[in-house]
Amino acid sequence: MIWQRGLLMLLFSAVSFGSAAVSVYLSAGIANKLGEKLREKVFKKVASFSQKEMDHFGASSLITRNTNDVTQVQNLVEMALKFIIIAPIYLFGGLYFSYRLDARLTLIFISVTPLLLLACLLTFRYANPLFEKVQGKIDQLNLIFKEGLTGIQVIQAFNKEETEYKRYEKENDIYTKLAIRSNVLVSFLIPFMTLVMSVATVVITWLGAKDINVGQMEIGTMIGVISYAGQILSGIGILTMVISFIPRGQTSAKRINEVLEYQNEIQDGENQLQINQTEKNQLVLEDVTFRYDEAEENTIDHFSFSVQSEEVLAIIGSTGAGKTTLINLLDRLYDPTDGAILFNNQKINQITQTKWHEQVSLVPQMNQLFSRTIRENLRIGNEQASDKELWQALKLAEAADFVEASGGLDGLVEKNGGNFSGGQKQRLCLARAFIKKAPIYLFDDSFSGLDFKTDAKIQRNIRNGLKKSIKIIVAQRITTVKNATHIAVINEGKLVGFGSHEELKQNNSVYQEIILSQMEAVE
Repeated sequence: MIWQRGLLMLLFSAVSFGSAAVSVYLSAGIANKLGEKLREKVFKKVASFSQKEMDHFGASSLITRNTNDVTQVQNLVEMALKFIIIAPIYLFGGLYFSYRLDARLTLIFISVTPLLLLACLLTFRYANPLFEKVQGKIDQLNLIFKEGLTGIQVIQAFNKEETEYKRYEKENDIYTKLAIRSNVLVSFLIPFMTLVMSVATVVITWLGAKDINVGQMEIGTMIGVISYAGQILSGIGILTMVISFIPRGQTSAKRINEVLEYQNEIQDGENQLQINQTEKNQLVLEDVTFRYDEAEENTIDHFSFSVQSEEVLAIIGSTGAGKTTLINLLDRLYDPTDGAILFNNQKINQITQTKWHEQVSLVPQMNQLFSRTIRENLRIGNEQASDKELWQALKLAEAADFVEASGGLDGLVEKNGGNFSGGQKQRLCLARAFIKKAPIYLFDDSFSGLDFKTDAKIQRNIRNGLKKSIKIIVAQRITTVKNATHIAVINEGKLVGFGSHEELKQNNSVYQEIILSQMEAVE
């Protein structure tokens, strides 16, 4: 009989161990899968953001939400799944069997439940705002760290290492204090609940001892109640541990949800119009005005002009005049505040964003290359492009020679194009844009890193090689824009001139000032 009981106990122990192992495996698997799906959803949502949404959240905050916040939610789910069955069994099972032995003593445990619930509610109330501040400070720390990394050359050049260190130290100190306060508040919940339940156990033991003395209770019953009290304490302890993860997980879930449910400013129109592919395309701006949120003045103020296939429109003006904003409007990274942009007589905000971006090939100011082969970088513009087409694009961008010397199309691009000069990176970005073969090409100051000779060659290649397309070029140099079909002169957000180089040279004072300031380069 004893051997049978012993074997039965061993069997139950083995089942318990196996169940615990399965529980850990399943909870970890489900939590990690949830984390994977959340990261994918956040990434997909962010990929649909316009520049306005990116400005609203900030890159550092989005990185934190997709990493640290997802991890916090993942930890909460894993803890909850791991103990969601065992904790209630311990707690309610202990209460049930204890109640069967002695209802009066068990009611003491039940009577302290409101106090435990109140402790949980108060913890949530005060911990949630603290954890929101903690996560916000992580955003700020990431921002400062990112600025320190990207601006390291400037920081070192001006001997500002100590200034930046103090700036980071200040934010880090605030973060540490907030983290300590929030963690202490949550951690206090576990000893408080343990104390309450321990006091309840002492009271039960004291009352039980009195009953035993007067013969109203047997010692076995008392031992049973205390044994079940231990199970109840274990259940409470496990639940408290899970509950302690809730405030941080809840805060992180809220921050993730803010991204996933954020209403994109730029929406596809209700009528998903298709592109009219005519032999000669036309892009028209009709009284277009744009103002950034909270700005007092218009960045783009009542612009009206048109450009069509085979033409080159150059945009020139001083720094901060609104040139890049205009390019962003044409690429529909923003929508105009007033007025309309039309492509072949259709408003571009009535064309699906995907369809519109298929029509536009953009070379932004920042020369962004990826840690891949040159071939893979170029094929971002057109995945189906053959090697022959890639080499043709490289020749148009005057990049074929140095690419061949760097190992050809299979040559590797280091992080951020670190193994290429600024001018070489610029030409690779141009080649990537040429691969797309789009009706509209937008060049946002894409020639500033080139010498005058190379710049002139590429301008000629653009006029000849992209003949049937609309070409819009933002530039600082007169030498870059002087051969354009039309030149738009922008000053302080206003269109102050529109015409050819010769026309503007004769009758536009702003253009004349730009020429005078660059006289040596023009000559």
